[in-house]
Amino acid sequence: MVSPVEPEKRDAIVAAAAKAFSRWGFRKTSVEEIARAAGVAKGTVYLGCSSKRDLFYRAILHDLERWNAELARVIDPTRPADALLVDLAREAVATVDRFPLARGLLMGEVEQDLPDWAEHLDELRAHGLSTVLEVLRLGVLQGRLRADLDLEATAGVLLDLVATTIMYHSRGPDPGPRLARRAAALFDVVTRGVVVPAAVPSEEPVA
Repeated sequence: MVSPVEPEKRDAIVAAAAKAFSRWGFRKTSVEEIARAAGVAKGTVYLGCSSKRDLFYRAILHDLERWNAELARVIDPTRPADALLVDLAREAVATVDRFPLARGLLMGEVEQDLPDWAEHLDELRAHGLSTVLEVLRLGVLQGRLRADLDLEATAGVLLDLVATTIMYHSRGPDPGPRLARRAAALFDVVTRGVVVPAAVPSEEPVA
C-alpha cells in the first residue's frame, strides 16, 4: 500500500517528473533524476506513487490538466458553441507545444514507449476530452448542436482531427499561424458545412 506524502511534496514530484519525462522520454528518465529535481529523496518519490509508470501517468495527467485550464479560457457561455469550437481548435494547436506530454498522448507517441498501456491511455485521453465535452454540452443546451449527439465519441473525433492537423502540418518555419488557420477552417467545416443552406420557399398566398 502506498503511504501518503505531503501535498506540496507530491506536487513538486509530479511537476519535476513532467519536466523530466518531457525532456528525455519515459525510458531515459530515471526516478533518481526526478527526486533530485524535486529536492526529495528517492524513497519519498515512492511514497507518493507505486512505480515509475504510475509517476508517468500522473505526469501526463498533470500536463493535460494544465492544457485544459489554458483552453478553458476560450469558453464564454454567452457565445454560440459552434463558434467556440472553432476558437478552441485554434487555441489547441497554438498552445499544445507548451504541454509536451499532452502532445505526446495526442500524437500517439506515448504508445510507442508503452504499447501495453492501452487501458491507462484511454483513461488519460478521456481527461483530454474534458474541455471539448464542456463546449459540446453547452451547444446542446443552447440548441446549437444536436441533442442526439454521442458527446464523448464526437469529442474524440474532434480531438483526432486536431491531432491529424498538427501531425501533417507542423513542419516548416513558423508553422503556428498556418496550423491555427487550418484548425479553425477544419472545425468551421465540421460545424457549419460548406454548402449555403437552401432558402425555404415562402407559401403563396391563397387567392
